[in-house]
Amino acid sequence: MSQLSKLCRAAAVAAGLSMGAASAQEANVSDPHQWLEAVTDEKALDWVRAQNAQAEAELAATPEFKQLESDLLAIYDSDDKIPGVYKQGEWYYNFWRDRNHERGIWRRTTLEEYRKPQPKWETVLDLDALNRAEGENWVWHGANCLRPAYTRCLIALSRGGADADVTREFDVSTKSWVEGGFFREEAKGALGWIDQDNVYVYTDFGDGSLTSSGYPRIVKQLARGQSMDQATLVYEGKPDDMYIAAMRDDTPGFERDFVSRTLAFYNDELYLRGADGTLTKVDAPNSANKSVHHDWLMLELREAWNVGGREYPAGSLLVTKFDDFMAGKREFDALFEPTQTTSLAGATWTKNHLVLNVLEDVKNTLTVLTPGASGWTRSALTGVPELGTVAVSAVDSDESDAVWMTVTDYLTPSTLMLAEVGGDRAPETLKTMPAFFDASTHEVEQHFATSKDGTRVPYFLVRPKNMPLDGSNPTLLYGYGGFEISLTPGYSGGVGKGWLEKGGVYAVANIRGGGEYGPRWHQAALRQNRHKAYEDFAAVAQDMIDRRITSPAHLGIRGGSNGGLLTGNMLTQYPELFGAVVIQVPLLDMQRYHQLLAGASWMAEYGNPDKPEEWEFIRTFSPYHLFDPAKDYPPTLILTSTRDDRVHPGHARKMHALMSAAGKDVRYYENIEGGHGGAANNRQQAHMDALYLTFLWQQLGK
Repeated sequence: MSQLSKLCRAAAVAAGLSMGAASAQEANVSDPHQWLEAVTDEKALDWVRAQNAQAEAELAATPEFKQLESDLLAIYDSDDKIPGVYKQGEWYYNFWRDRNHERGIWRRTTLEEYRKPQPKWETVLDLDALNRAEGENWVWHGANCLRPAYTRCLIALSRGGADADVTREFDVSTKSWVEGGFFREEAKGALGWIDQDNVYVYTDFGDGSLTSSGYPRIVKQLARGQSMDQATLVYEGKPDDMYIAAMRDDTPGFERDFVSRTLAFYNDELYLRGADGTLTKVDAPNSANKSVHHDWLMLELREAWNVGGREYPAGSLLVTKFDDFMAGKREFDALFEPTQTTSLAGATWTKNHLVLNVLEDVKNTLTVLTPGASGWTRSALTGVPELGTVAVSAVDSDESDAVWMTVTDYLTPSTLMLAEVGGDRAPETLKTMPAFFDASTHEVEQHFATSKDGTRVPYFLVRPKNMPLDGSNPTLLYGYGGFEISLTPGYSGGVGKGWLEKGGVYAVANIRGGGEYGPRWHQAALRQNRHKAYEDFAAVAQDMIDRRITSPAHLGIRGGSNGGLLTGNMLTQYPELFGAVVIQVPLLDMQRYHQLLAGASWMAEYGNPDKPEEWEFIRTFSPYHLFDPAKDYPPTLILTSTRDDRVHPGHARKMHALMSAAGKDVRYYENIEGGHGGAANNRQQAHMDALYLTFLWQQLGK
């Protein structure tokens, strides 16, 4: 669902039934579909294959489907996509998938080459070749390389795309695995460099070493040549913590070691680790997002904080000198304070500056802040486009003031620029993605719906220029609404080719639970207030119906993960508003979600169903329990992945079984690989996207 922290860095048994904790446990035992939670049980997989075959027969057998799937695969495999790079030493690295590299290659080039339309790349590791040699189905999970040489790397590989992965040591100079090098068995967790002969390791060390969420509870220091049971304990969290990790900040001149104790999403403790192993807490609020850069401690507040003689509102960005803070001083510079229409989208350090990215009514503005003897000065970043979503990241925050700047919107292909912060030169355009669909027929608008409690809810509308306002337009509404994740405009070749080019309308709802207006927007829909996110989404749907953009018969919705919980609730609570529903990698059984895989880590978001007083409100947004066999529901497609070890596929399986047994219009497809993203490669992604787009057009098309 969402990243864990800066350091670690995703039905009533009968309708209307009210049950407390005791009766809830009885329902668990009597749930006739609970056997489907056995992920790899052969009986369950036989059931999956049977459902897949039915869905394929209905949706994938036509020439139109085959053409769409082929078009999508061509987009996803295109050599013309922008290869995003990151700098290590003098090299610029990229991980790339295309038709010739299904699982992908890790490669590198120089900046001089990267500037060219067709750069020459040096392959460092070929995952397809590795899979053939080892008889595996590895999916890339990233590389952590040791500065300053960046030749020794800790590479994470996942089987089939699961969150659990292995870590192996790789030598870039010889392009080979290090014999007898650092190695971590398959589990959720990681290795992180301390120096060439020592690493931090947080992983599954055996019984009792994981949290109730299934993440590491213990972090150790492992020396080269040691076995895991010889590693030295660094920190041990509690079983009901969420995630324990450690890292070294290896910035030259500012080397520091930290331990992170994540208790829940947006609730963590950060400790400075001394040379003797002692831990000193960075004594800022647990809810604040804490980061350290060179001299500076930066705190992004998620709750109001009264400190140093004044109160700073939630959503503020504060900075102070790190050493002063650790010595007890509490003097801050407030670099950003939110308004009713603004929130902080990001803050990026360069060598001499800090770039603030602010959302104002879900539109980006960039400001350059520069520290000096008399405080911080502000200026504009030269050459920033006025329209579109703008993302900024440092090229090398220790060495230069250069930043990557990516600009995109729903109809404009993404552009990558190289800009110099603090300079007068206009950004250099490096790469522009080609158009993957004809966008000339459409235009983008922003509207605001009014939710049930009067809240103003923004949404984006991508519509044909000549759209008749007669309620007949096939419309796809997308949403998420959780974990403070903001939905900003972005170019999607798949949505463009499979929906817009056919004349469809596409809408994105910026509902509460997300981060579009900062922490307050997220916190407004937590736990007992979860219904507000669903009321917002329903209000956006109703607003489009009232404007005669569409009508229930032509309005479809899609959401995944927490967004799957959203569309599951739209299905069960607002079925009259929609003509088709797509539910992807979803949470649906909110009575058991905390007992399945990483579910316990989300209780701060949803609540604890084992507490009777909390189950009373959780059951009001548990689609599996809200389902009523006597009701009519719109046609539904449920998609998930066997290898999703974050949101358990049992949610999707059981909901389909429940609806199918009641004779509802529902179909189901489960990718046997894929992890939480649903697909492990471009071919699988094209197939699953073609399934949902075909389904929606069949149901909603004119």
